[in-house]
Amino acid sequence: MADWVTISSMATAGGTLVLAVATFSSVRSANRSARVAERALLAGQRPLLVTSHDDDPPERVRFGEGQTLVVPGHGAALEHAEGNVYMAIALRNGGSGLAVIHGWRIHVGERTTSDMPTADEFRRQRRDLYIPAGDRGFWQGAIRDREDPDYDVVRAAVTGGNRVMVDLLYGDHEGGQRTISRFGISPWEDAEGDRAEVIRFWNVDREDPR
Repeated sequence: MADWVTISSMATAGGTLVLAVATFSSVRSANRSARVAERALLAGQRPLLVTSHDDDPPERVRFGEGQTLVVPGHGAALEHAEGNVYMAIALRNGGSGLAVIHGWRIHVGERTTSDMPTADEFRRQRRDLYIPAGDRGFWQGAIRDREDPDYDVVRAAVTGGNRVMVDLLYGDHEGGQRTISRFGISPWEDAEGDRAEVIRFWNVDREDPR
């Protein structure tokens, strides 16, 4: 005679297992959909700073002391005046979200290492700089303290027309998706002023594609 109690228990266990598998598959699918939706949302807010175009109008960049730099399209400006070093780069935001510049760092000469700088190496911006998606803007920085470790070497590079590297740390309007863009600045051949070129990008808060 069949043991209906055992059969009933096995049937119940089987049904529970099927339900558990279905629930697990449903949860995985929901998590996957949520990740896809999150990535799409972040992509819509993601900034990417590059140099401006050659035919973009010049940017007039004013500093607190009244010093003004005029930066041509695809260009930069480095100047030593009144004992201070003033710097600016004409930029475009090639991304789909508002760019907020957090900080900068500078190095004289070619920087051949591909290692990503750490966030604590950057100088904090004294004023908020925003660049809308698909639009142009600028970065500005200055070294005023004669005791600053970079002051003498940057001043010598500026007055001597030597190549410098500037790294910019920026993110989206919510402070996330931090990215680093490295720019090279060198004298413009057969023209007055300096030319800027973007060299490398790093993702700080998300997986790097390389």
